[in-house]
Amino acid sequence: MKITYLRSRRIHRKAWFAISLLLALTLIASGCGNNTSTSSNAAASAKATGTPASSPQPEKAAATTAPAFHTVTTVNGDIEVPAAPQRIVAEEYLGSLIALDTIPVGAPGLTLENMYFKEFLTGVADTGTYGKMSPENIIALNPDLIISGNADSYAALSQIAPTVIVPYGDLKNAHEELTYFGKLLGKEQEAAAWLADYDKRIADAKARVDAAIPAEATFSILEHADKSTWVYGDNFGRGGQPIYQSLGRKPPAGVAAEIMEKQWAELSAETLGKYAGDYLVITDNTRTAQDFQADPIWGSLPAVKNGKIYVWKEERSWYYDPIAVLAQTEELADWLTGAQQ
Repeated sequence: MKITYLRSRRIHRKAWFAISLLLALTLIASGCGNNTSTSSNAAASAKATGTPASSPQPEKAAATTAPAFHTVTTVNGDIEVPAAPQRIVAEEYLGSLIALDTIPVGAPGLTLENMYFKEFLTGVADTGTYGKMSPENIIALNPDLIISGNADSYAALSQIAPTVIVPYGDLKNAHEELTYFGKLLGKEQEAAAWLADYDKRIADAKARVDAAIPAEATFSILEHADKSTWVYGDNFGRGGQPIYQSLGRKPPAGVAAEIMEKQWAELSAETLGKYAGDYLVITDNTRTAQDFQADPIWGSLPAVKNGKIYVWKEERSWYYDPIAVLAQTEELADWLTGAQQ
């Protein structure tokens, strides 16, 4: 009896297991049928309305976010910088940043006075002396990126935030600047668009000047202060970028190679004539064109005698960022074309 009971119990357990398995398979098949039906209904509805049918999505889709940092190669090696910095302290290159619609949180007082873009810098904090910014002022701004042209500042600045040093003169024109900072800030398209407009306006200015001034006419970029005079090349401000780069003009042939290589030189009264071209663009904070014409040395130069002299103050000539160069080019083109009327 006992054996018969155990056998019967085993048979019942096997039967119950088979029934349970059959029920589970039935439920699974039913669920798949419902899903197929739902998908078919969705596809039919999509076909009728012209909208794409939604496909089943996993419960947790993989997140696709832009990298927080990227690596840039600098004079100080490879540096990790924010892919989209929000709080930049810029000692240099503000013109390029503004052109890319990027306003820093801090900059030196001298840079904030740049007449070509100071209106965009309202509310930007003063970080101290140009070339020797105050670490305390910078720390208070909690920057996520620092940009400077002063290599000597790197050791101190890099302790505060990722610091990119671009030495003065490494970027030689507006295209190099905008392209570099467009890549640094992830704004390549904005840089390309700004440069396209820049190129058009520069071309218009150059065409006007070319129509008015002989191609062989020579130009000199000079600065005068007290009893000292300096001559400059095409990448040292004072009008060199607009005259030599944008308008494509040349210095006197005998000194052209020297000027472009050294970029600046101090002149004596005896050598002034050697460096003076047919047109003079002079930076001077106190003298006017009439003062130069009345001077016995300057007044003897053909350009001064012929009235082919343009005098402006350092607040307008010193800057060489893309915004300043564009404005200076159009200003000098107005002078050169107006002088011929």
